[in-house]
Amino acid sequence: MPETMPTVRARVPLRLGLAGGGTDLSPYCDEFGGAVLNMTIDRYAFATIEPSEDGLVHFIAPDMNIEESFPPELDAIRSSKLPLHAGVTTRMLTEFGGGVVPAMRVTSFVDAPPGSGLGSSSALVVALVEAFRALLGAPLGPYDVAHLAFEIERIDLGLAGGRQDQYAATFGGVNFIEFHAQERVIVNPLRVPARVLNELEISLITCFSGVTRRSDEIIAEQQRRMTASADPAIDSLHQLKHDAIEMKQALLYHLTHPLTRRGLGIAPVLRFDASCRDIAAWEG
Repeated sequence: MPETMPTVRARVPLRLGLAGGGTDLSPYCDEFGGAVLNMTIDRYAFATIEPSEDGLVHFIAPDMNIEESFPPELDAIRSSKLPLHAGVTTRMLTEFGGGVVPAMRVTSFVDAPPGSGLGSSSALVVALVEAFRALLGAPLGPYDVAHLAFEIERIDLGLAGGRQDQYAATFGGVNFIEFHAQERVIVNPLRVPARVLNELEISLITCFSGVTRRSDEIIAEQQRRMTASADPAIDSLHQLKHDAIEMKQALLYHLTHPLTRRGLGIAPVLRFDASCRDIAAWEG
């Protein structure tokens, strides 16, 4: 870390899962391989790390009405009410910062609440990892950032879930993502022309119903049923993977075979962010 601590900021997009969700879960993807089609939107998770003048560590999440202060010690940070902040801070400083905890303010904000179905929690983890990567000068590429975010969320913190959210947030854009055994992931960016994205956008509406849900119990039940090879859930997952492949082909089919499409007359609410890797991290 530099002698004078800079201010760093990161922003990563939330995502819409279009098809294949659930096939990115173990043990299914380890045995059969998973495939997911998703795209990121212009709703984001933000993270800022800046020096603290009072010698303490501050975790601040105004969207959750939480602000905490700790002495600059890893053991103290682990008691945080913001487990994602604590998990990322602990892992990044231990692995890339020599275990030294600087006096700092870690502030986050997410444009959608946890449990909204937009991958907001995983996007926040990626934003925090990317901010610490910039602060510490960690030698991490996009795949490294996504995999590390997955490990922090799923292994270090023990939060149930799949793999697609971390890779969608890290790479951004429209992606067909393949999941294989031994943690092998392949992100295939789709070159979908603007006219097709515009048509898709005008045919979709995204709104907040005011209701959130905890996905961990649902995912735990899914994973339990995946261990029974005769369970109908396995066939359902096969179909979900097939649907992801078919939807990818349908999107790409528009590239050379324009089809007659009907706009649904729904005003666009969210604009798709088509950057290949919509992570911004900068020093200020």
